[in-house]
Amino acid sequence: MFSRRQFLQASAALGLSSVLPACRELSHFGIPIMVYLPGMEAGHRLRDHTPIAQPSSTRKVRVAILGSGAAGLFAAWRLRKSGRFQNPDDLLVVTGPERFGNAAAGSMQGVGYPRGAHYLPLPSLASRHVRELLFEMGVIEDNPYGEKPSYNEQVLVHSPEDRLWINGQWQDGVVPHTGMPAADQAQHQQFFAHTQQLQHATGHDGRKAFCIPIALSSRDPAWLALDQISFATWLKQHGYTAPSLLWYLDYACRDDYGIGLQETSAWAGLHYFASRGGEANNAATGAVLTWPTGLNPLLLHLQQGIKTIDGIAVHMAEHDSEVHIDVVQQGQTTRLIAEQVICAMPLHVAAKITDLRQYGFDPSQHQAPHAAWQISNFLLKRFPDEPVHTPLAWDNVVYGSHSLGFVNSTHQLIRVAKPAATVLSCYHAYAEESPSAVRVRLEHASAEALYEVAIADLATVYGWDNPLKARHYIEQVEITLRGHAMASPTPGFLSNSGIAALQSQQGRVQFAHSDLSGLSVFEEASWWGEQAALKLLQR
Repeated sequence: MFSRRQFLQASAALGLSSVLPACRELSHFGIPIMVYLPGMEAGHRLRDHTPIAQPSSTRKVRVAILGSGAAGLFAAWRLRKSGRFQNPDDLLVVTGPERFGNAAAGSMQGVGYPRGAHYLPLPSLASRHVRELLFEMGVIEDNPYGEKPSYNEQVLVHSPEDRLWINGQWQDGVVPHTGMPAADQAQHQQFFAHTQQLQHATGHDGRKAFCIPIALSSRDPAWLALDQISFATWLKQHGYTAPSLLWYLDYACRDDYGIGLQETSAWAGLHYFASRGGEANNAATGAVLTWPTGLNPLLLHLQQGIKTIDGIAVHMAEHDSEVHIDVVQQGQTTRLIAEQVICAMPLHVAAKITDLRQYGFDPSQHQAPHAAWQISNFLLKRFPDEPVHTPLAWDNVVYGSHSLGFVNSTHQLIRVAKPAATVLSCYHAYAEESPSAVRVRLEHASAEALYEVAIADLATVYGWDNPLKARHYIEQVEITLRGHAMASPTPGFLSNSGIAALQSQQGRVQFAHSDLSGLSVFEEASWWGEQAALKLLQR
């Protein structure tokens, strides 16, 4: 019988450990693997100041939006809805190296799956902009701005929603309770009662202490003081010591922020549990919205009717009453001459195409850390056997794992019987080491190392570290590496003066990205797209 190590060594010998972007077939076991590195080559060209061709043509537009992620496309959607940008040259989105960014999706043999973000919590009243979009899409069917809207049943996550592999068996829900001591369970209840109270807490300014979007949260110094310590420190101060609770909270921070308890701001850690509170007329508290391809359908809707150019912005400069943006597309450089610009790129990329110091942001002082992620999609020929009482859920998590479990991409497809094939999307945040060190290592990582991370949770649950067993289920694998997947809210992130300067810009160039919030979720990215569009409409 082959061991997992022997399997990986065999794959390396067959050439999979050579150049990362290649797709090689494991002819001995029949499992092809593609490693996908969105934006890496383009980003490194900007970083290394690689010379580009001089512009061979010019194009005038009223508004150029740089970036086609949630922020950029939400801004474009809002501008289009205003009715003031109807001509073809009024509004143009430069997609960047990866259309849709962290909400991108893929497909293997007709089965779709996410390459990044895969769910949206029910938006609370404060996220009115998200509710407006969902109502237009038909996801919200009634009462869009009320306490409890009615949602399309096809999009509300179906039961079973989630489960946890613990002590060699599955339990319902991801908060550990199977075999937990009574004292641990008491701490769980105490913590969740505490955060439930925080959902209703307010500051002296009358605002909620924890709100999403973050910009609407209280600025009361008493609450902001939580941003000066780590979540781990706050938990210790309040007597939360149960290993099962600490593991779960660490998992939550890694899942949303890409960092653990020790690195997460206490304010951000509590915000995770106290900020949303969205409810539905036809779903339980805490339900989420999801699609087989993750959040990709939201961005597909946002881009409808929007003119785009598949290119990469490599230089931006203001000149009197206009802004010049050089865009590289298939080796040719075009200069866009825009009246106004919304820069919806990650800030570490925006800093490479213009001098952000002129806008009050000094990358050497104000750039937030970004976590590295790996999303591994496994196309299965057949479903694994599951216990009758705890069948395959949408989200499946392994207790004690350094990874984040796996999501079943076909879970939302309502059928009498299971589909013939599915994709399991395995998520891993590289939270245990320096993000910069991880990025250097991933750039040159072997397929052996990447596959070992990818298969970890599936190996624990199904024994797929046995390659002969794995090949009966796994038909194809795609591994997506995101070196700068998301900004991480470390202590002090709320008092970043450079971020505040970009948030308050009033000129021809507006900034819009989840980086302006310091954490990467759809509600935040779309909020900043909305704000940039509204400022532009007021000019």
